[in-house]
Amino acid sequence: MSKIILIVGPTAVGKTYTSIKLAKYLNAEIINADSRYIYKEPVIATAKVTKEEMLDVKHHMIDICSLNDDYTIFDFQKDGRRILDKLISENKNIIIVGGSGLYIKALLYDYVLEETKIKKIDYSNYSNKELKDMIDKIDENNDIHINNRQRMERYLSYYQETGKTISKTENANKKLYNFISIGLTSNRELIYQRINDRVDYMFNNGLLDEAKKLYDLNLKNYSTIIGYKELKEYFDGNISIERAKELIKQNSRHYAKRQFTWFNNQMNDIKWFDVNYENINNTIDEIKEYINY
Repeated sequence: MSKIILIVGPTAVGKTYTSIKLAKYLNAEIINADSRYIYKEPVIATAKVTKEEMLDVKHHMIDICSLNDDYTIFDFQKDGRRILDKLISENKNIIIVGGSGLYIKALLYDYVLEETKIKKIDYSNYSNKELKDMIDKIDENNDIHINNRQRMERYLSYYQETGKTISKTENANKKLYNFISIGLTSNRELIYQRINDRVDYMFNNGLLDEAKKLYDLNLKNYSTIIGYKELKEYFDGNISIERAKELIKQNSRHYAKRQFTWFNNQMNDIKWFDVNYENINNTIDEIKEYINY
């Protein structure tokens, strides 16, 4: 019988390393649940796992579309479940890893989506309160939390595209699969420092060149990637490179904070592990003990 382990947490917490180590231990395959990893072009900007880092562990749902494609969360749900069901039928152990809460909900829960191509609108200049106020004017009885920014943006994009509201579903929190939820966490300031250090590393390893090359291609979903959308402002001549770098760090920290909030509000059965960065293998051993392997 397949063992399914879900690993979640904020950006830069150590999910990739942990998932690969556990996959090697369990002889498991990994399914990506990070909305940025599905795109082929971004590598440095998303800190995407490299072939060398995979350690021969088979990964699914990575590099499956272009930044120029209209690949929706419905597509992810359909494709991801097809892979998940196939691995279960083959009695494979499975690790699902990512920080994109809505993708995880779509994959593992009875989250009903329509096969509608929705163009995502850029709401990055709006505060959470402004987004919530807009939604409340559309439907004062909506149940969307003000801190669930991803859901608010999707709701408004869907409404602008179709003139309809996304229906609430009673089964959105009903699991379709039997899985164990593992969360990785750490001191908030330490996570923020790791994010800042990661951005510095990205710039030292070619982020600017990567971003400029893709900017010149004028890909439609370019600005959905943190790192690219800030550098676009630099390439457009609106801000300095120093300001762009500062904004990448700031927006990455804000993203991590939203991830913490989402998982704490939307998933109440996560077993959280405080990552020991001096010896992360100790944390992995704790997880192994918890999942009874």
